[in-house]
Amino acid sequence: MDHERCMNLAYQEALKAFDEGEVPVGAVVVKDGRMLGRGYNRIEKLGDATAHAEIIALGAAANSLAAWRLDGCTLYVTLEPCLMCLGAAMQSRVECIVYACADPRLGAIETFFYRQEIERAYKRFPKIVTGVCADQCSELIRSFFADARRNNSE
Repeated sequence: MDHERCMNLAYQEALKAFDEGEVPVGAVVVKDGRMLGRGYNRIEKLGDATAHAEIIALGAAANSLAAWRLDGCTLYVTLEPCLMCLGAAMQSRVECIVYACADPRLGAIETFFYRQEIERAYKRFPKIVTGVCADQCSELIRSFFADARRNNSE
């Protein structure tokens, strides 16, 4: 599977979040061309601050493999992971993180740079690929927050 195709799978997950009134972030975990896990933000629905798309997708992939180590896996996510989700990816030992657009508020990879400390602690860091389907994913996020602002002002 190529990056764009996998990111489109994550985007489909983000659309589910959008439809449920959640911040539209979607994620999938892929290994050897096979999707092992998928998830989308469900924080409001589940009443759980940890119910981020990445956490759900990583958990589903671990269940699929019957192993918490996700060696050789790639995490695709429509928005730059926050520190919690980056930590979960590190703990899961994913090989690569591919994300569409930066998160100027909470992003933990390029927006806020934790890499040096994380590499010091873990002695490794996943390969990072950015910008895959960025326009499409950014527009979904912008649309969600524009709707939310409009609804709050009414």
